[in-house]
Amino acid sequence: MRFLYESQATRDARARVKTTGVLLPTKWRPKAGWGVPVAWVTLCVVWSSTWLAIKIGLRDLPPISFVAIRFLIAIIVLLALSMGRTHLLPQTRKDYIVLAVTGILMFAVNYTLLFWAELHVSSGLAAVLQATIPIFGIMFAHRMLPDEPLRLSKLAGAIIALGGVSVICARLLGFDGPLAFWGGVGVVFGAATAAFSNVLVKAQSMQLAPAMLAAWQMIFGTVPLLLLGFAVDGNPARFHWTVSSVFCLLYLAVIGSALTFLLLYWLLPRLTVAQLQSISLITPPGAVMLGWLLGGETFPPSSLLGTALVLVGIWMIFRKASAAEPLIQEG
Repeated sequence: MRFLYESQATRDARARVKTTGVLLPTKWRPKAGWGVPVAWVTLCVVWSSTWLAIKIGLRDLPPISFVAIRFLIAIIVLLALSMGRTHLLPQTRKDYIVLAVTGILMFAVNYTLLFWAELHVSSGLAAVLQATIPIFGIMFAHRMLPDEPLRLSKLAGAIIALGGVSVICARLLGFDGPLAFWGGVGVVFGAATAAFSNVLVKAQSMQLAPAMLAAWQMIFGTVPLLLLGFAVDGNPARFHWTVSSVFCLLYLAVIGSALTFLLLYWLLPRLTVAQLQSISLITPPGAVMLGWLLGGETFPPSSLLGTALVLVGIWMIFRKASAAEPLIQEG
């Protein structure tokens, strides 16, 4: 491993954005105004609330079918929003392959492991482990996106923020037996697949509207989940449907899936992978804050230290690189 220093000209050459399949210089990048920060904050808030909705919904619904029905509803919403407004079909065979691979990894693998794990580990531990997404994302982006080399400050920021998440959620880190251990391993593996999926989609720069990009990924990921859920969980008509479980399902499907993935893929060409996936570092502390505000949970003083670490880490990820900032390169 060695450190390299880039000139201003080299840094400018690296600063490109992929929007139409063509690499555009930074000065030609379309400006989104307040749209980018508003979308980023919205994702942080909504995904902070989904942990509680998942936990409540799992009281009545089996995990595999819960995930499958959630995304089936989200697909219907996204298709309804897109009808007559944009092209519904991917343009090339390669697009279908990328959507199938990333859809299975993101939705079938990642979310199934996450929902299953929350049967055996605390929501706090699941949130902390899922917060490893930006670390995996930075590594994958370094290998797959030439414009996003691995900077020491961004890697350090992700690790510092993850430490802050751990401090905040320390009181929630339950561990109970081998199933809890494998549940934790499953969440980390799912986080890696989610990070890889986001980087691969950005690397391909497909000519597809954000709503349909998310919808097609969900279609490829949800079909095997529906079949597996029916085989393992049985007929959904016989599930223990309650008002709370229906509310959680609809909230997760419409707000926590259709809306959030629409925003996620709108942001994808406008932010770096590290900046975009830093959302996963905000959501665990956000979940703790919502539990304190809405659920009557305590908020210990140590959480303030954890919050400070998260903010420092996020600042390091988002701050503009200096001309002499080192890159980490294999060799």
